Amino acid sequence: MRARLPAGYGGGPQNQKDLMRQAQKMQEQFAATQAELETREFKVTSGGGMVEVTMNGKKEITALAIKPEIVDPDDIEMLQDVIMAAVNEASKQVEETSNAELGKITGGLSLPGMPGLF
Repeated sequence: MRARLPAGYGGGPQNQKDLMRQAQKMQEQFAATQAELETREFKVTSGGGMVEVTMNGKKEITALAIKPEIVDPDDIEMLQDVIMAAVNEASKQVEETSNAELGKITGGLSLPGMPGLF
């Protein structure tokens, strides 16, 4: 004896096709959003605006501006710290924005066939 599920509750062919269409649409949206995020630029300053880092969505630094007045040959460590702080903050912003935007599509789930979030 076979159990029969009510209409709409089963793995019937139409239900599977709909599910596949939804998954493909989600994958296309995910890829389009990811491509858009990779072209987006994130600008961050640190050291009271003395250092500015611009990073794209691929976490590549596309610009670095350092004001001359922050350069002190006797205190290179401070300059290094300010640059690291700006780079780390830019990277954090890229990651948070990417996770938020891509999470809207996947509902926060990690789905098979879709690249993982950062």
